[in-house]
Amino acid sequence: MNDADLKQPALYINRELSLLQFNRRVLEQASDEAVPLLERLRFLCILSNNLDEFFETRVASLQEWTNLNSATYVGPDNLSPQETLRQISIEVRALLAEQYRMLNDVLIPKLAEHDIHFVRRNHWNAKQKRWVKHFFENELLPVLSPLGLDPAHPFPKVLNKSLNFIISLTGKDAFGRSNGVAVLQAPRALPRLIKMSAECSTGTHDFVFLTSIIHAHINDLFPGMKVTGCYQFRITRNSELFVEETENLLQAVEGELPSRRYGEAVRLEVADNCPPEMVDYLLKQFDLGQEDAYQVQGPVNLARLITIPDSVDRPDLKYPAFTPGIPTRLKRSTNIFRTLRQGDILLHHPFESFAPVIDFVRQAAADPNVLAIKQTLYRTGRDSVLVDALLAAAHAGKEVTVVIELLARFDEETNINMATLLQEAGAHVVYGVVGYKTHAKMILVVRREKDGLRNYVHLGTGNYHARTARQYTDIGLLTGNEIIGEDVHKMFLQLTSLGRFTTLRKLLQAPFKLHKHLLEQIEHEIGHALHGRPAHIMAKMNALVEPNIIRALYRASQAGVKIDLVIRGVCCLRPGIPDVSDNISVRSIVGRFLEHSRVFYFHNNGDIKVYCASADWMDRNFFRRVEVAFPIEGKMLRKRLIQETLTAYLQDDTQTWILQSDGQYQRTTAGNRKPYSVQMVLLEKLAENV
Repeated sequence: MNDADLKQPALYINRELSLLQFNRRVLEQASDEAVPLLERLRFLCILSNNLDEFFETRVASLQEWTNLNSATYVGPDNLSPQETLRQISIEVRALLAEQYRMLNDVLIPKLAEHDIHFVRRNHWNAKQKRWVKHFFENELLPVLSPLGLDPAHPFPKVLNKSLNFIISLTGKDAFGRSNGVAVLQAPRALPRLIKMSAECSTGTHDFVFLTSIIHAHINDLFPGMKVTGCYQFRITRNSELFVEETENLLQAVEGELPSRRYGEAVRLEVADNCPPEMVDYLLKQFDLGQEDAYQVQGPVNLARLITIPDSVDRPDLKYPAFTPGIPTRLKRSTNIFRTLRQGDILLHHPFESFAPVIDFVRQAAADPNVLAIKQTLYRTGRDSVLVDALLAAAHAGKEVTVVIELLARFDEETNINMATLLQEAGAHVVYGVVGYKTHAKMILVVRREKDGLRNYVHLGTGNYHARTARQYTDIGLLTGNEIIGEDVHKMFLQLTSLGRFTTLRKLLQAPFKLHKHLLEQIEHEIGHALHGRPAHIMAKMNALVEPNIIRALYRASQAGVKIDLVIRGVCCLRPGIPDVSDNISVRSIVGRFLEHSRVFYFHNNGDIKVYCASADWMDRNFFRRVEVAFPIEGKMLRKRLIQETLTAYLQDDTQTWILQSDGQYQRTTAGNRKPYSVQMVLLEKLAENV
């Protein structure tokens, strides 16, 4: 089969439908009885958050293509945006039906068995009714602003993902108006689940939905009129920011942020008891079609239930607590720079602590011999200890340079505030390169030592975010390697200054060399296989989309190269096709931790090459982002990395789904063998205690 044949649409899985397959695997975690009960509820909420972002970005983009009448645009799978949207509608409805069935028929009853109750309003006793009435009158009523619709009060602008009610009325108000329709937005400052006081609770943890309180007292908002219907609804909007070339990127992003709340509507979620005429009325207000309406059997803002696992003190219903490990060499030393002069340190989060990365910057900020600190920041969180350390360094008079990605989706406002703080402290703040997101994860510390200036570096596969470092699997490298230090220095010069691309000696950088180098490594494996030598590729990543890489992997499979891929989310490659991809296996691990590390292995006839990277194998990462891949060269560290991030993952038989050639995933089982959970094995191996 030649390269042209490898472009056949039948060889490619649609990107959006593959992403929905990942969300189906997330939903399966909610139904897995081996998962602790409150964690099952958490997975159910994670699915809602994932679907929100899916509609805000992916569906919004497809709808834009459709509105532009771009019927000629198709992906490698040959599906048009219109056809993809039709398939999405079918898949999402099936997902939602199962999600709400799992909530209503399984999780809520099981939680009740453990004395965690969501008390419905038709089950309130007299004492609870009095408590609800008091809460409504004192906490809720003063902040409610129902809007009766008439020519002077047109349909209001509805905030993205806010909880609202559409209300039908009969009768006339004090001014003789009888339009019959009102809209009420639930206060954003109040939680969606309210814990009942101990005095009126029948159990230890009794919760009432804010929506139930509003439903119970909706008539109080319209004295003299009769409420004939009250229905929850929620609008999801296009949340992509559109920032064109500008003289001031910061001001442009700040100017665009408010528009995200009121972008084009892409989805209507509404209660299942809402009558068809009211659904049609809402769709008309938001210029949506019937295919954009999703009626659900429960709260339309299901994601807000994610507060329950954290607010309920029931360790027996959650994953066991653990203390991330600290590498032995760092335990024995109080000076991280002295330790790195003796050799590199590999960190495997969250099994190992993120604290050494924080200590790296803190020690640099306090060390009088450190002259400069440079760091890229993509996502850090609102209260970042790393940013505090950079502020301390700037206040101490050190040269602090921070490359902040203002267009990190949904973190733009946090990053703008962070940039302002750093600038006020005297740090040099730049925003990367317009048109290219800075996604590389790098810290450079320049230190004066006896033999001159020396660079120390941290490179990572994940964000500098202390909270997600406890939830995502990622790899970090701390090193004093001279060549890597020079390469990182050159990359920072590119990002902060002007000039042409300079060749790097060890690092692979997108958008310049990373894609080309990976294709070359695949070609080398093809050559080894064709000459009868062992040939093997292993790779772990979040997504595989880029068609040239996929075609190269198909050719490698045809040549006899063994290819093992661990891909958490989107995979557009079809494994197991005879004479095309029958040497390729693709598996997805979905478990307690979000798999996020990117690791690439090439056997190279025994001269093994292994890279960790900030980049997935996607068009955007290769061509529209600044990314970095870094080699792990020390023999022991490389052996450890291969074992912990690749071969161990190929052994998992408890949280693994195998991709079939038809695009569906099949979950593995241990059968009669002792179950092997790679995440649990790594916890037991690397954490201090579990």
